[in-house]
Amino acid sequence: MTYVVTEDCIKCKYMDCVEVCPVDCFYEGDNMLVINPDECIDCGVCEPECPPGAIIADSDPKADRWLKLNADFSVKWPNIRQKGEAPADAEAHKGEEGKFEKYFSEAPGKGE
Repeated sequence: MTYVVTEDCIKCKYMDCVEVCPVDCFYEGDNMLVINPDECIDCGVCEPECPPGAIIADSDPKADRWLKLNADFSVKWPNIRQKGEAPADAEAHKGEEGKFEKYFSEAPGKGE
């Protein structure tokens, strides 16, 4: 089992999860984070730290779509090991529906 980041992270990107990850398996895109499923040790400490609830176990039926996206982009985007600043408008996008179709960007984030 591994954990995955879902579209609830898009445009929110709070990064509280990065602070608690013992293996630094988060990777930063322009407007969301992903988890490298090969590096995740399934500890689950990141899941409750995510304000929008964007992190779920891969055993969750909603995770199917996101497992491939996390795997694909975790090898393209830079690793992030320290919490950065959330976007100024993060709260406005928390809970918004259809964020992947509206906002997803393949561009990498700043990383470290």
